[in-house]
Amino acid sequence: MSEELVALVGSASPYVVAAGAYGSGVLARVQEDAADATVGWGRKILQRFFGAEPKSAEVPRELERLIREPDNVDFQAALRVYLAELLQEDAQLADDVRDMLEQAETATGHWVAGNTVTASGGGVAAGRDITGNVTTGNNSSIAGR
Repeated sequence: MSEELVALVGSASPYVVAAGAYGSGVLARVQEDAADATVGWGRKILQRFFGAEPKSAEVPRELERLIREPDNVDFQAALRVYLAELLQEDAQLADDVRDMLEQAETATGHWVAGNTVTASGGGVAAGRDITGNVTTGNNSSIAGR
C-alpha cells in the first residue's frame, strides 16, 4: 500500500472517528450538525466511502465496531486499514476524499494532513502556522512587550 494513501486515510481519520461516535445512523443522517463541522465532514467522507443509506448488511464490520466503541484505538486502526484498501482499489475515490479533506480544512479551520513534523536539537517543529513568539535556548527572552 502506498504511503500517500496511508497518509490520506490518516488525514480522514479524525473526521471519520468523530462521525462514527454518533452511532449506526451516521451514514443516513442528512442534517449537518452545525455545532460540530468535524462530525459533518466525517459523515460526508463516510458517505462517499459507503453511500448515504446503505442497508445494515452493507455497513462494513470495521465501521460497526467503531460505532460501538469509538474510543477503541484498535477499531480505529482497523477502519483506517480498510479505508486505505478501498482507496488503493479506486483512484477516483482517493481523489474525491483528497478534495473533501481540502474542503473540510477550509470549512473547519482544522488542519489534519498526514504530514510528520519533527524537531531535534532544541529546534521548534510546527505542523502549521505559528502565530506567537517562539524562543529556544538558555536564557531566552522576548523584549518589546
